[in-house]
Amino acid sequence: MGSLPRDIDVFLSTKFTHLIIGGGTAGLVVAARLAENKDLIVGVLEAGPANYDDLRINVPGRFCETLDTEYDWQFATVPQPGLNGRTVPWARGKVLGGSSALNIMTWNRACKEDYDAWEELGNQGWGWHSLLPFFKKSETLHESTEKQQLNDQAYFDLKYHGADGPVQTSYPNQYSASHQHWHKTLQNVGVNINRSHFSGSNVGAWTTLTSVGPEQRERSYSATAYYRPNAAKPNLVLLTGATVQELLLEPTKDEWTAKGARFTHEGEEHSISLRGEIIICAGSVQSPQLLELSGIGNPEVLQEAGIEVKVDNPAVGENLQDHLTQTDVVLLVTCMVYEIDPSIPTLESLRSDPIAAKAADLEYQTSRTGIRTTTPSSVAYLPFSHYLDPSHLSKLGTSITPSPSTRPNAQAEIQARRFTHDQNLGQIEFNFDISNYSPVFKSEPGKKYATMLQMLQYPLSTGSIHIPPSKSRGQRTRAEDKPIIDPKYYTGSGGAIDLEMMASAQKFAHKIVSTKPLADIIVGRVWPPPPPPRSSSQHSNNKDVEKEDFTDWVKDNTTTDWHPVGTCAMGPAGKGYVVDERLRVHGVKGLRVCDASIMPLQISAHLQATVYAIGEKGAQLIMEDWEARV
Repeated sequence: MGSLPRDIDVFLSTKFTHLIIGGGTAGLVVAARLAENKDLIVGVLEAGPANYDDLRINVPGRFCETLDTEYDWQFATVPQPGLNGRTVPWARGKVLGGSSALNIMTWNRACKEDYDAWEELGNQGWGWHSLLPFFKKSETLHESTEKQQLNDQAYFDLKYHGADGPVQTSYPNQYSASHQHWHKTLQNVGVNINRSHFSGSNVGAWTTLTSVGPEQRERSYSATAYYRPNAAKPNLVLLTGATVQELLLEPTKDEWTAKGARFTHEGEEHSISLRGEIIICAGSVQSPQLLELSGIGNPEVLQEAGIEVKVDNPAVGENLQDHLTQTDVVLLVTCMVYEIDPSIPTLESLRSDPIAAKAADLEYQTSRTGIRTTTPSSVAYLPFSHYLDPSHLSKLGTSITPSPSTRPNAQAEIQARRFTHDQNLGQIEFNFDISNYSPVFKSEPGKKYATMLQMLQYPLSTGSIHIPPSKSRGQRTRAEDKPIIDPKYYTGSGGAIDLEMMASAQKFAHKIVSTKPLADIIVGRVWPPPPPPRSSSQHSNNKDVEKEDFTDWVKDNTTTDWHPVGTCAMGPAGKGYVVDERLRVHGVKGLRVCDASIMPLQISAHLQATVYAIGEKGAQLIMEDWEARV
């Protein structure tokens, strides 16, 4: 089981120099790195349990089985007008390791320009070249063999990877049947193979690296990579099952100072004080929630929640940006589904065939091989200009106007620039995987299916996350009251552009699937149903799809890729941001935020590798300031 968390009495009796709220992806990075200094006493409060042995977490081929379980906060958006009034589930990890215990183990980075954009907004030291050492510090790359490189396009460039970091990364030893066709198919639609997608450009087709240890073929995540090896240290104290209700702030001269936290544990309320800093690492949903519960945020939101206003900052909880997908890899969304050759084995078939599932489990347990080791691996990131007229894209870019004052003009200028023809960025992610992941389309017995995914990387739609009003007068909103998540999908000044880009991507996705050799395993598209043939004697073809209008289908089927950022955005004081370039909360001493919520602009990548880098850099900043204190 590994080292167990300390009990409540030990936690309360410890005199901490640093208190970390949230034992998730970034939080455990910060905790482990700070604990390397024996002079620091580090505490971690985590709401979820610690469980190193749950196969639903550890086994790669059981990804997403933890969604909507005890390990998931089970959040949901408010009804979205841009999605025809639908609400969308928002999974967030409620377990030691946070969402790094729930994700699909994709390990990649965004384009260099994405990180340089953060620095352009006034965040010195957060560009590509400054962040690269922290990306490498978090990782140990296990090199692929020459055979893997030749057969699976599993390439790497050692100078862009770490060799002794906590997170173990590797290429799979086994892939789904479609992967052997992926790269050739993409080449046949004009997409080049990217042999070094960690070097600052992810554009092209490639095989994804995974956060999986190569020997045991188990998930490598922050709980096992960062916390467990350090759990026995006397200066690192973890308490699970602890929900923080508010930060304890005291007025000092012209600002407030964070002095402690009030939290509940096993039905009892406790308070703890410290002599150093508090670092909030609760993620893009709960970091702004905790700031607001502590009196930091928009006065209107706080007053309706019955909370005293201590720091007036309307930027808290705003600037929410998320990756949009019509077809997500998780099991809770609608998808573009294709019937495939029925002889192909799929993870879906294991759910309906107990005998096959038992055999797959036995193979995994005895040899760490088989379908239980597989994860989605066939990826391509493309600019819009690969399949859309560049002149039209330029017109769209000039039409973008800044959103409300909480999003500075500089951000809108960067977003508009991404539509120009010379920006070779991964604006859409395409990902093909075997199995039917649609909750709408029901598989027919005896048939097999595959799913095509397409994910918008730089959404112009921006939303917000705020605490709800108090339930009755005289009461205050509590941490247990779920926040109001309003991504505002396909609304606002850029929403129509997002919708157009997604509908266009759908057509190109179908072109990919209809191209050989991938097309050789495809029987036909089943969801959405293909357009009717132009005459009773004809079959529907690609020309029919080119004329097909996917707009309404996109509204009815878009969901989240669960990559929210920006709700505690990093940037200069007085310009609509929450933390500065050293992650210090504006207007409060002794308080920082260190997680995906500080990202001021969305990136073209799955987030976990970047969040680990944020944790690594954040820990260094904290140490530098601690050592420099007077």
